[in-house]
Amino acid sequence: MSYCKYLDQMDEGRKSLHKDYHDYHYGFPIHDDNELFGRLLLEINQAGLSWETILKKESSFRKAYDNYDIRKIAAYTEMDRERLMADSGIIRNRLKINAAIENAKTILRLQEEYNSFEKWLEYNHPKTKEEWTKLFKKTFRFTGGEIVNEFLMSIGYLPGAHDDDCPVSAEIAKRNPMWKSLRSQE
Repeated sequence: MSYCKYLDQMDEGRKSLHKDYHDYHYGFPIHDDNELFGRLLLEINQAGLSWETILKKESSFRKAYDNYDIRKIAAYTEMDRERLMADSGIIRNRLKINAAIENAKTILRLQEEYNSFEKWLEYNHPKTKEEWTKLFKKTFRFTGGEIVNEFLMSIGYLPGAHDDDCPVSAEIAKRNPMWKSLRSQE
């Protein structure tokens, strides 16, 4: 079921939590490396949990992980890992915390080689979902097929974030998401 249809079936309390993400974030291109990293971090933390849980904790994640500042996170020490493990506002999973820190270090290396995380994504575009998954598994930690799919769909690299008849879909299309270049090649 698409996120659009899922949103339509929610009660008003849950819908208000999801609506901002649906209307202004999901599927929209992101051009800031820290925000791209933040989205990847959230997708990794969602593994095994509901997206609703992540949405409720997003501001806590942002605060705990220094506003997703890649350079700061890449320099985290064991003390920072313990601080994160003690933070009840985020998902306290050592594997996910370690993945965030190691992935930040990886992105710093990608920035050196490609000038930005976004440029690395652009360089590797287009790929199928399976090809992206192989690349992410080779490059990053804790990035299985569903995490990679949702991350790429949520930042406009893969189609499917919204139904074609969803008004948000038209707004995203105006911003030239990368998936549009896939459709123009078909």
